[in-house]
Amino acid sequence: MSAQPQHTTRWYKNVWPWIIIGMLSTSVVLSINLIRIAVDNQDTLVNDNYYEAGKGINRSLDRERLARDLKIRAQAHVDELTGELSLRLSGASLPEHLELSLFSPTQPEKDRHIRLTRSVSEPDRYIGQLPEVIEGRRFVELLGEQEGHTWRLFEEENIAPGGVLMLGDEAIPGAEDLGQ
Repeated sequence: MSAQPQHTTRWYKNVWPWIIIGMLSTSVVLSINLIRIAVDNQDTLVNDNYYEAGKGINRSLDRERLARDLKIRAQAHVDELTGELSLRLSGASLPEHLELSLFSPTQPEKDRHIRLTRSVSEPDRYIGQLPEVIEGRRFVELLGEQEGHTWRLFEEENIAPGGVLMLGDEAIPGAEDLGQ
């Protein structure tokens, strides 16, 4: 009887083991990249103290109701060339200073806080300076004080260069059923 020689090849000379190893390697590399992306880009919008934030809603609504009771309205304009922010305030409150905050809904590094000072010549005009041009969707918060109590105007606005912001012209969000 003559033995037939068997043709055996080494595993690394075949295609299929390399395809399987390639798929496994690709999944490991992609998993490591996803973990790196998740660690580098953490979600900053999550509030870990949601109970305290929930209690703060009532305080916020009280400030907005005070602004409504004082009939406060504001109209702001930004000069495109100088970056000067001019705000006209109407209503029963004319504090010395106002705090204007422009919050980006998704990028906290684009949030801006501007301190506005009342004009000497025009008591209803407030002036501040923006560090750079701001445009796009923002949450706009205007804070002022009347007799030791803080009032607040808060609205979502689409800011365009040279555009005008109108604050206080919308209903208080979240207080529709609380007896406005």
